[in-house]
Amino acid sequence: MTETIVEQRQSASSLSFDFAGQSVIVTGGARGIGLELGRFFHEAGAVVYLVDFDGDALVEAVADVGCRSAVADVSDSASVQAVVDKVVGETGRIDVLVNNAGILRDRVLWKLSDDDYEQVMAVHAGGTFRFTRACVPHFRDRGYGRIVNVTSYTGLRGNPGQSNYAMAKAGIIGFTKTAAKELARFGVTVNAISPNAETRMIASIPDDKRAELNSQVPMGRFADPREMAAAVAFLASIEAGYITGVVLPVDGGVSI
Repeated sequence: MTETIVEQRQSASSLSFDFAGQSVIVTGGARGIGLELGRFFHEAGAVVYLVDFDGDALVEAVADVGCRSAVADVSDSASVQAVVDKVVGETGRIDVLVNNAGILRDRVLWKLSDDDYEQVMAVHAGGTFRFTRACVPHFRDRGYGRIVNVTSYTGLRGNPGQSNYAMAKAGIIGFTKTAAKELARFGVTVNAISPNAETRMIASIPDDKRAELNSQVPMGRFADPREMAAAVAFLASIEAGYITGVVLPVDGGVSI
């Protein structure tokens, strides 16, 4: 069974999605899910811009994947606009935006500081809003665009110690559905995935807690970040042009 899973992961990038000639922005692209999304789009022919606040990590990511990059703070409007201008200036277009950037500042509610709350909201919800807003004029001009936002099951069900994170992710769900309604007439789809993948955020969880969490997943494990790529690529594809406003669980059955 393990060999089958490995084989499936290794063959994921061979799926027949074709993004040749398209320009793709992936925020939070230096590591984890964002890095693997960038790899997938790059291998599918796209010009991919990995966006991250960590410039050193971006250098490593670009060397690994072969994408282009842009250092930016997704919570700052000027920084976001500079990335969009760079992409359009270099490629003449933006086809796909993946809003994946995120941080954690976990504490129980009564110990959360204003800074804990504001930073998480600014990166998750604020970054999603700012990048989407900056890309919309270009999508509208071309009559085409694909936006995929990364949310979380925590945004629907909550999780102790993550009231700020849950609030931000719930906000992204509402934003996704509203933007989908507003942008549909321009040929732009807006969807989201709710992942359950192995990332730095998961790596810090103690082994006993991880075992407990795995036991709650019908498939018995966290996904490899690469397993998110096919779902995002589908939502970002031309073929998915009649799907919008959807939050797709890619979570091994956690949300059943």
